[in-house]
Amino acid sequence: QVQLVESGGGLVQTGASLTLTCAVSGLAFSTYSMGWFRQAPGMEREFVASMAWSNMSTDYASSAKGRFNISRNSVVNSVVNTVYLQMNNLEPRDTAVYYCAAAETAPREVSRSINKYSYWGQGTQVTVSS
Repeated sequence: QVQLVESGGGLVQTGASLTLTCAVSGLAFSTYSMGWFRQAPGMEREFVASMAWSNMSTDYASSAKGRFNISRNSVVNSVVNTVYLQMNNLEPRDTAVYYCAAAETAPREVSRSINKYSYWGQGTQVTVSS
């Protein structure tokens, strides 16, 4: 059974940092690209960042570039692997529920398309106060 479980969200002030964690189990982690998305109230879910599974290339939304960093920790033969989203200099516009997701892709592929991702976590709330 595939499971993606996010954690690390919370209420912070403008300018603060947070690191979101996504624990991934039940899939061949080393062959899935991983992504982070977010959804603010009344808005559609939007792409934040993704990382390819082969060469670890990354892609960021313009709103995240320079402030956010996606990384992944793959341990051979481990049941649980981890994806992180380090978020710095947070702003009120970053307030949303953040989701991690997994996509079965080509080795160097990164994707911004929600439809590409087969597996999703339940989300973690990030609230940035002004």
